[in-house]
Amino acid sequence: MIAMSVLLMVVLGIWLGAVAIGLVFKLIFTLIGGLFSVVGALLGAFFGGMALLIVAPIVALALLPVCLPVIVVAAVVWAIVRSAHRPAQPVTASAR
Repeated sequence: MIAMSVLLMVVLGIWLGAVAIGLVFKLIFTLIGGLFSVVGALLGAFFGGMALLIVAPIVALALLPVCLPVIVVAAVVWAIVRSAHRPAQPVTASAR
């Protein structure tokens, strides 16, 4: 019985040591993977922003013919509203 308990303790000790080593490896690989993930996200945001700065004006110019009627209508409405809100001119009484 004592031999069985000693054998069980040895096997469980080896198992516990392997679990601890596995936990250390998992922690290290998680930290390294997280670091690579953060670096990849920053690089993706940087290069994505650069691509957006290059592509956005081209897309805006390509969509200009589609948006031009709306822009013209908005400009006409803006001009009408602006001309309607001019300050009133003072009325001068003509004395004869």
